[in-house]
Amino acid sequence: MHRKLVEFRLAPDDLSAIRFGISSGHELVHAVRVMSNPQLHPLQWGWLRSTRALVAPEDLTLLRLVVGDDGYAPDFFTVRSEWDLTPQDEIARFAEHDPTLVAADLGKRVLRTTGPQRRILETLALNPLRTRDVIAKAWSAFWNAAMAPYWPQIERLLRADIGVRARRMSKSGTGNMVATLHEAVSWSSGAVQVWLHRHEETLDCAGSGLVLVPSVMANRCAVLTEHAAQPTLFYPAQGVSETWTSQTAERSQALAALLGEGRARILLAVEQPLSTTELAHACGLAVSTVSHHLTILRGSGLIDSRRAGASVLHTRTTLGEALIQPGRSA
Repeated sequence: MHRKLVEFRLAPDDLSAIRFGISSGHELVHAVRVMSNPQLHPLQWGWLRSTRALVAPEDLTLLRLVVGDDGYAPDFFTVRSEWDLTPQDEIARFAEHDPTLVAADLGKRVLRTTGPQRRILETLALNPLRTRDVIAKAWSAFWNAAMAPYWPQIERLLRADIGVRARRMSKSGTGNMVATLHEAVSWSSGAVQVWLHRHEETLDCAGSGLVLVPSVMANRCAVLTEHAAQPTLFYPAQGVSETWTSQTAERSQALAALLGEGRARILLAVEQPLSTTELAHACGLAVSTVSHHLTILRGSGLIDSRRAGASVLHTRTTLGEALIQPGRSA
């Protein structure tokens, strides 16, 4: 398939405005697509086996219709990607979303469909207030059944990816960091270039900057370029393997019972080397609390801390890895 180029042009002021975000709505969109076409997403088969039977068929049918199997998904799922916005916050925000914007996004899906799907979407777009409520209910039910039990692990992977990218940008510059996001992404003369299958556009970020959002569920890049939205590039997070779901809620709870909840969260969070401040953000804890827990984990031989420039980075030791991965020996 011929690839198409989306280019985010960044002025000097935009370079300092590049930031990272997390979007549970984007994860939801691609979780629905995983369930719709599992053969295209082998890294998610473990998650799929554990969750597919828990999702009500009517919720999956509605979300699959609204989301689509590929390409454009309604912007109302991902219009803003915030660092500290919880999944519940995103659902609540959508429940108050402007109905006219819901209708507009559904109209874009209408243009991309044919036959019975198109007629159903046209009907939904005629009553956007009711449709918004129905989608919000399905979104919430799908999330609670299939995503909420895995969200702590998904969020750890996302925040670990962001930590690595942010350090790389600080150490090697924006261009070098951008060039490592994904094979479809490159940096050229102050512009972030993304090769996609269906969409092409040149967007002047015009001082608004660019948000970079990693994803566990998506296996390729996507963009948000609508005029009213913050320019956003979604990319697959690093560290996602076919065994990422092995850290289930049950295992997290068992580790918390052994170490205490705070120390368990820290030990699970260091998928990649992270600083104390990054761990505090990732775990939702105060820096002083993280420092206290790190001292105990380090003294127990579970965490190793080494200076890297102005920062001290923390990683799991072999013993720490063995503790969270049953079956491995130290």
